[in-house]
Order: sequence, then structure tokens, then C-alpha cells
Amino acid sequence: MAIRGIDLTTLTLKAALDLATLIEEEARDRYEELADQMQVHHTPDVERFFRRMVEVEQRHRDELARRRQALFGAAPPAVSRAAIFDVEAPDYDEVRQGMSVRAALESAMRSEVKAHDFFVRALPRVTDPDVKTLFEELRDEEVEHRQWVQAELDRLPAASGPDGDVSDEPVAQ
Repeated sequence: MAIRGIDLTTLTLKAALDLATLIEEEARDRYEELADQMQVHHTPDVERFFRRMVEVEQRHRDELARRRQALFGAAPPAVSRAAIFDVEAPDYDEVRQGMSVRAALESAMRSEVKAHDFFVRALPRVTDPDVKTLFEELRDEEVEHRQWVQAELDRLPAASGPDGDVSDEPVAQ
């Protein structure tokens, strides 16, 4: 699994909300990094898509944070960012100089599938009914996200040849 040091069998709702918030933050931050890379590589359409994903992940993160705040106020977090890695965030090697919007969408789809699979695998281990309900909601939201990404893919013209993907060369910053 993509979490370390978290026992899902004893996970509290507060810790689960902290975990879910961190997952969204990690994905948001990774999309920001990828958008910055696309800016450097002068790939504006892909950069715009990744920046849109930053906004999507931020909205979801804010929704979870508001929910946590309403239930637990300013109580310190029960989970740290060090406990997660690549639960939903796209892989660093997903991005290539000259990549197409289609390739960016396919990368986002893999990330949404990865997040969905995380919650599917976690659910049988969760014992707290409130955490189980939260994880079921999050699993179902990942299905909605996949449907959105698929709709975006369906709007694109059919792929016609290679992605335009080329090996990344060092770029002056």
C-alpha cells in the first residue's frame, strides 16, 4: 500500500480525514510540479490541463479540510505527509517533453484509478463505521473523477500517431 505506519484497523475518523486531505495535497502538489515542467518545456495545452488538475485536487482537499474543521476544530493532525507516497499523485516519470493533452489525460486517469484502488484495498481493513463510510465516499468520488477524465478524453480528436513524446533533456532553469 502507499501508506506507512498507519494501522487501518484502528484508524479514527479524524486521522482518516487527515489522511484523505494529505492524499489530495500530495496530488495537487505533484500536478503543480508537472505543470511547471510543461511550462519549461513550452507545452502550454498540457500545462493548462495540469493546472486545472491542481484546482480540482485543491477543491477536494478544501472540502475535506472543512469537514475535518467542522468535526474536530483545530486539533493537531493525526497523520503526517511522511506516511503517504503516491496514493493519488501521478508518477514523476509520466511527463515528457512534447507530451500531448491526451497523454496528460491518460496520466490523470491512471492516478484516479490508483486512488480508487487504494480505497478499495483499504476498505476491508477499516473497522470504524465512520471511517468506512468516508472511505466508501472517497472511493465513489474517484469513480466520478475517472468519469470526468474519460469525458475529457472522449472530447479529444482520435489519436493520430505518436504522442510527440521525446526524451527529456536537461533544461536551464
